[in-house]
Amino acid sequence: MKKNIITIICTLIFTLVFYYFVLPPINLSSPLFWFFIFAIVLVYNFISVLFSDVSVKTKKLRINTINYVLPICLACILIVILLVNFICSPIFNAKSYSQRIKVSENHEFIKDVSPVDFSKTPLIDKDSSEKLGDRKMGEFTTWVSQFYVSDLYTQINYNNEIIRVTPIEYVDIIKYFANRDEGIKGYIKVNSVDGTANLVTLDKGMKYLPSAYFFEDLNRKLRLSYPTTIFDEATFEIDNDGNPYWIVPTIKYTGIGLKKEITGAVILDPITGESKKYQKEDVPTWVDHLYSADLIIEQIDNWGEYRNGFFNSIFGQKDVINTTEGYNYLVMDDDVYLYTGITSVSSDESNLGFVLVNLRTKETNYYLCPGAEEFSAMASAEGLVQEKEYEASFPLLINLNNKPTYLLSLKDNAGLVKMYAFIDVADYQKVVVSDASLGIEAAKEKYLSENNVVDDSTLKTKEITIKKITNAVIDSNTIYYITDTDNNLYYVDIKVNRYLLPFLEKEDKVNISYIEGDISQIRSLTK
Repeated sequence: MKKNIITIICTLIFTLVFYYFVLPPINLSSPLFWFFIFAIVLVYNFISVLFSDVSVKTKKLRINTINYVLPICLACILIVILLVNFICSPIFNAKSYSQRIKVSENHEFIKDVSPVDFSKTPLIDKDSSEKLGDRKMGEFTTWVSQFYVSDLYTQINYNNEIIRVTPIEYVDIIKYFANRDEGIKGYIKVNSVDGTANLVTLDKGMKYLPSAYFFEDLNRKLRLSYPTTIFDEATFEIDNDGNPYWIVPTIKYTGIGLKKEITGAVILDPITGESKKYQKEDVPTWVDHLYSADLIIEQIDNWGEYRNGFFNSIFGQKDVINTTEGYNYLVMDDDVYLYTGITSVSSDESNLGFVLVNLRTKETNYYLCPGAEEFSAMASAEGLVQEKEYEASFPLLINLNNKPTYLLSLKDNAGLVKMYAFIDVADYQKVVVSDASLGIEAAKEKYLSENNVVDDSTLKTKEITIKKITNAVIDSNTIYYITDTDNNLYYVDIKVNRYLLPFLEKEDKVNISYIEGDISQIRSLTK
């Protein structure tokens, strides 16, 4: 009896210590929970043998017995888990996997995505943000010796300002003990449009962080508050008043660890440790990242692979598509959207289209737009300045002049943005690079000019009465020259309206769209 009590106490001690460090959810659908159970069973059985009151010969016999019986028992449990997961796999549930995410395919890019506004375009990517944040942290000498800047850099829409935010963490356990009473009174904020970096100071310090120890460790705080909940990766965000929070999505599985889905989120205050659990439809609108990029990519790939059945995804592969390797973010209205290209399963370096996914609501739109795959576009831009050995950032997808266009940065070895590149999605041979020091607007104008593209936002419209009209043939094109009754001068290519221009006469009234200049260029003309 005494030996049994010792065995139970030792196993209980092991369980508590193991739980403290591993922090498994008490949830049957979690693989980590079963790993935890297997470990406890193994430890209990071996301790029971070691403390049993029997002869050495009998003890050896029991150990040998355990060497056979225990693995068989655990193997049976493992077989059951594998069987359950096999039944829940895409082999039998392809339709269910393809419907993990609802993809709306009846959308037009130019209707859903507003023309690019460079005052609201995140030109600074995560790598550049990290360098700017580290540089800002270096200005505070007393902080640098105690803390370091986390590499999270979550992109959010903060009161219509596109920024990346990241917490500051403890360097090590010694710095933790030296500062834990006050916590960390600040976080880094980097403007993704102009690159301005700030260290935002707080009245009270953040105490619940991944780098904290003991019961202030973020993961331990969450697990002890919600012992049965399965969590996804935490993201760091700020609310509309600039208060920091951890956004920790809650998840459920089908089977054991299969087909992960978001059920809601726990929002935890890193200053006080107070938290609240939300269902996904109740998550506050200031939260931008409820769904992780990796989960969205996984679900879109399932949609593209299994919509015509499991075996079609392997053999026939009819209409099988998947996402491209990378992704980026767009900010529209008050939300952050994930953008990634859609390509055929053959990976032929071209895109069939792309998807935009709201990372708070999971609303997903697919836009059919054949064109260059992102890495092909990046290589095309790098090729124009290959002697400089600049590295292209992953492209942003913008609406430029009502056409999907890639915008990317070219950076030197130090990570500094040296050039901008615009690339036509439909034809990645149409690529123009421009010196970043001249500004993004100058880069845009150079791209439009070199590709003979007119920015529709610069067009003016009016009705004119023709006072005089003549024509001339220039480089095999017929050009018409018009003077209106107000003595304004215009020119127009016959291709603009070849069925009307040859028949226009003095005193005819026409409606025109034109680019204003000393001699204005007519871009459209109707009677």
